[in-house]
Amino acid sequence: MHAFIADLIKNGPVLTDGSWGTQIMKRGLQPRESVDSWNLTHPEKVEEVAREYVDAGSRIILTNTFGANRYVLGKFGLADKVAEINIKGVEISKKAAGTRAYVFASMGPSGKLLLTKDVTEDDLREIFEEQAQAIAKAAPDAIVVETMMDLAEARIAATAAIQTGLPVIACMVFDSGKLKDRTMMGTTPEQVVEVFSRIGVDALGANCGQGIEGFIPICRRMRAVTELPLWMKPNAGLPERVEGQVVYRTTAQEFVRSVPELVQAGANFIGGCCGTEQAFIREIGNTLKNL
Repeated sequence: MHAFIADLIKNGPVLTDGSWGTQIMKRGLQPRESVDSWNLTHPEKVEEVAREYVDAGSRIILTNTFGANRYVLGKFGLADKVAEINIKGVEISKKAAGTRAYVFASMGPSGKLLLTKDVTEDDLREIFEEQAQAIAKAAPDAIVVETMMDLAEARIAATAAIQTGLPVIACMVFDSGKLKDRTMMGTTPEQVVEVFSRIGVDALGANCGQGIEGFIPICRRMRAVTELPLWMKPNAGLPERVEGQVVYRTTAQEFVRSVPELVQAGANFIGGCCGTEQAFIREIGNTLKNL
């Protein structure tokens, strides 16, 4: 484990941030517009999202680079902007964080499936190395490989991130199976820990997929088989579609009722994913202080 990560968690669980995509949508993102492109077209609004999380108490904020790989950007005609968008994304979050928070750069999935032969492992290695190297040029504090559904893709992305020399956190989405304790590909928490530990990540965990209650058994199972720090960012419950809009029903007050149990299960980094916002981060922070 990287000394920086070990030092971060030595005094107890660390508060991260909440959703980014949802926040940028609220600020006017159009349906066929790239979220990541806003680093170039609306940097002040992206900075506003980051700054509000810092103001809410986040000790770690992410970057607006989740889909800033060649394949995702290519859907918007922006494949040649990989370096520019990633560097700018890190710079925006660093500006918002100042000396009050750390910046962990986000790397999400490619949007293509190895299973259906949409892409090869070599293809993925190339696009994730390109993104990771661009991120590293802007010198964030760490990289988070997140919202991964295929462990093979996650392994490739995390390996590319590790090659930068920065601390790396890798996490999967567990939302499948009868107990919602498997990834889309059927991978268990224990299998995820085994693979991520072997390649040398500094922390691992889960994000997205379901509400906080479902994260508790996943966290507990991971903690039973690893001493690495665990990163947990649940959704604000399961999404519902209301009049064409995606709605998350869980309130910040309801969400934080499960935070003590998540800490007890072994979580070292706690924040939120889809449907969570600044109010959630504030409430999680208050709960952590009281534990």
